[in-house]
Amino acid sequence: MFAKATASSLPTSTASLNFELAWAMARGLVRMQDTHRQRRHLAELDDRLLDDVGIDRTTALREASKRSWR
Repeated sequence: MFAKATASSLPTSTASLNFELAWAMARGLVRMQDTHRQRRHLAELDDRLLDDVGIDRTTALREASKRSWR
């Protein structure tokens, strides 16, 4: 998931480090939004569609109730 840091891939200035940190935080927020959206949609599926993906209503609702960062 994470690339191995090399000397040439390390930030060379504070501004570069701040940019990398801000970019990583933005990616994390987008990932959390996407997870929230997917779980909301999962909770809205009818029983026939849940059966198609192989989970029951209880499992779908349990997954949908999790926090976005989990």
